[in-house]
Amino acid sequence: MIGRFRSGDEIFYGDIENGRVYPKGGVPAGIFNLSELRVLPPASPSKIVCVGLNYRDHAEEMHMEIPEEPVLFLKPPSAVIGHEDKIIYPESSSRVEYEAELAFVIGKRCKNISASKALDVIAGYTCFNDVTARDLQYKDVQWTRSKSFDTFAAFGPYLASPDEVNISDAKIACKVNGETRQASSTSNLIFDIPYLIEFITEIMTLEVGDVIATGTPPGVGELQRGDIVEVEIQGIGTLRNEVV
Repeated sequence: MIGRFRSGDEIFYGDIENGRVYPKGGVPAGIFNLSELRVLPPASPSKIVCVGLNYRDHAEEMHMEIPEEPVLFLKPPSAVIGHEDKIIYPESSSRVEYEAELAFVIGKRCKNISASKALDVIAGYTCFNDVTARDLQYKDVQWTRSKSFDTFAAFGPYLASPDEVNISDAKIACKVNGETRQASSTSNLIFDIPYLIEFITEIMTLEVGDVIATGTPPGVGELQRGDIVEVEIQGIGTLRNEVV
């Protein structure tokens, strides 16, 4: 497991083992206890590419047809927050909702990558919360406003490398104040990760650190100020944020 951390003025990546952090490349020098460091989002993306309606059980819940190809939208880098950061409820919305998602981070600049070579460009997998102002999403023709508020792209806490997790059948869940609201498996993805990489890189160049969020399972619902929302993915960990 790899994390991105701050110690004083220094920001660095480190390997996590038994509650201790070993900086990669030896910078800064020394070994840290995890409790000594601030956990940062595990990447600094130039863009966040999100996939809509990508779980079969979610499509069934919504009584919608399975899409023939992925539906994409973007979130801006300014929306990024990490583990234990605050989700800010915007004044212009009256209904903010969680969406638990598996995300992956790009490890190599890439364009026109075939599905057969797609896994070579993944740095790791992480938890993602595609926070959405649902009332504004229904109001607008497109989704940019509802998806792009500051703090609406929470992801972390760490990156699991591709050889650390079986992403083809990992349990994914969302809890609000300890109550399970979403529970599914990545086996229900309509478009798998190699297909998504091929599809997206035919459209745009992906840079190192870019984040791809793969869609949410059934059970999306409302958040209130004061709620603690957690995204849990088997083999990856738990992303936790408070709504304020």
